[in-house]
Amino acid sequence: MCAYILVAEDDGMQAELIRRLLVREGHTATVVSDGRAALDEARNRRPDLVILDVMLPGLDGFGVCRVLRRDADIPVLMLTARSAEDDLLLGLDLGADDYMTKPYMPRELLARIRIVLRRTLPPVEESPVLRVGGVTVDPVRHEATCDGAAVGCTPGEFAILSAMAAEPERVFSRRQLLEHTRGHDRASTERAIDMHIVNLRKKIEADPRTPDLLPPSPMPGDPGTRGPGDPDVPSVTAAPGTALADLWPAARLR
Repeated sequence: MCAYILVAEDDGMQAELIRRLLVREGHTATVVSDGRAALDEARNRRPDLVILDVMLPGLDGFGVCRVLRRDADIPVLMLTARSAEDDLLLGLDLGADDYMTKPYMPRELLARIRIVLRRTLPPVEESPVLRVGGVTVDPVRHEATCDGAAVGCTPGEFAILSAMAAEPERVFSRRQLLEHTRGHDRASTERAIDMHIVNLRKKIEADPRTPDLLPPSPMPGDPGTRGPGDPDVPSVTAAPGTALADLWPAARLR
């Protein structure tokens, strides 16, 4: 869970420590040293969380928190060197999501940040991972694996693999696969589809010469025969008025 976090802290060493902790956790962080700057920064770029020191020059943390919650409803985690119960209650009454007193343990600070973000950020949608046999395709992350090993695909190859994984056992024609690669492969032509299939077999098959995961599939009307000069492409009997390019090669992922 990566977030943009604004740190309002006038102690330079404390601010840098917090910034480094956040960056190490994968967050993006901006540091300001006074209350007015915190409000300006929050207006320019809405943060997912503000880590707010109470004792800020200009406008103190309580004043900043009041404005943030009134105008933008931005989550706030307040920090203070004062442990008075009145300060704690005031911060929470103003709408702070959490309140920590200094000194604090870095791990505790990170834990509290995670809790606030988990509560306030929208849930991350799970990637629609596709699994067929030993092949896994993640269309969002643009990643593919075969039996747990990463498969490096060109954009065109990945588009074909994704289409087949989304509809396993469906027999795709060359023309249909060409439609899936449009916008992903500048050099995509009907003949290029053949090369993509050959290359994918090399990458995911134990023996590309006898493909099991990505086999050629004879079409109805001519089972088991091959196209001339290409042992991997089945020959088909085209219906009247149908171009062979609409049918060859018949391929599927199983």
